Amino acid sequence: MDKKSSNMVTRSMGEGALFSLFMLLVITYIMYTYGLLRPFEDWRIGIRTGLTLILLPMAFGIGYGFYQGFRSKRKLELLRATLVAWEKGNLTPAMPDLGNDELGRLGEQLGRISGKWENQVNTLQRLSTNNAKLAEQARVTAIIEERQRLARELHDAVSQQLFAISMTATAVGRTLEKDFDKAQRQIALIEEMSAVAQSEMRALLLHLRPVYLEGKGLEEGLQELIKELKIKVPIDILFEMDQGVELLKGVENHLFRIVQEAISNTLRHAKAEKMEIRLHRRGDTVRLTLRDDGIGFEMDDSKQTSYGLSNMQERITEIGGSIQFITAPGKGMRIDITVPVVNE
Repeated sequence: MDKKSSNMVTRSMGEGALFSLFMLLVITYIMYTYGLLRPFEDWRIGIRTGLTLILLPMAFGIGYGFYQGFRSKRKLELLRATLVAWEKGNLTPAMPDLGNDELGRLGEQLGRISGKWENQVNTLQRLSTNNAKLAEQARVTAIIEERQRLARELHDAVSQQLFAISMTATAVGRTLEKDFDKAQRQIALIEEMSAVAQSEMRALLLHLRPVYLEGKGLEEGLQELIKELKIKVPIDILFEMDQGVELLKGVENHLFRIVQEAISNTLRHAKAEKMEIRLHRRGDTVRLTLRDDGIGFEMDDSKQTSYGLSNMQERITEIGGSIQFITAPGKGMRIDITVPVVNE
């Protein structure tokens, strides 16, 4: 329960009156002790004299208390008005001159603190502006790098596949009448290369999806991604995720992008018919497992440092987790990811 605030002037007046009355009693006791007080001949004169001796010091104490209290209160009100303005974020009002006493020195110190505070606010605003500019530059740089990477992928993969299809189709026209069996094999090769090119294109288009979840949770974002893939890609995707898994937004964004990267690699290289995505809570950690039944590959240094795998490793490092790649020729691919759960 809050105590009722008291008025400084009233308190000072009361304290002055009590101090004056106390001093009067002390002086009266001393005079009585040394025999300096004599009885009055008339009791009425004694009463008037006593009242006068009591009221005059009390009036003096009240007046002095009012003067001191009002002067201090005025300084404190000026100080409080300035501090209220600062509290509201307005640093324009300067600290008023409060004299040369303790309050004056306190005002000077607060004025110096205000100057430092204003400098810090200006510095923070400049840093905020610089951070916004750097974030925009980083976003633009990331977009440019992603476009350049997609252009390289299109040139190195899809473009070469289309060129090979074109050359084989030309050869079919020349050998169709001469060697029908060879022409059929070439047509089958065209169909195979077309399927590969189509898988490459689907994988690259997967990277053109939004980088972040755009306000959705990780489970909702993955479900939408998998639903769209099932419609467009001939692959069976199994998705499992524990209910109530709460992660920081940055962690969810990184895991979402890692799943995108893994799906893209599976579509482009694995020739898989089935893929599993499982995310489970294990105590204070979350485990994400990605598995496909594709052709697999021999894990060596060159594969470990490829763009897709190194990108996954960098993302996991940023969120303090660990990642392990398990694969072999003809054995498919499994990615085990463990991330600690940190509460906001």
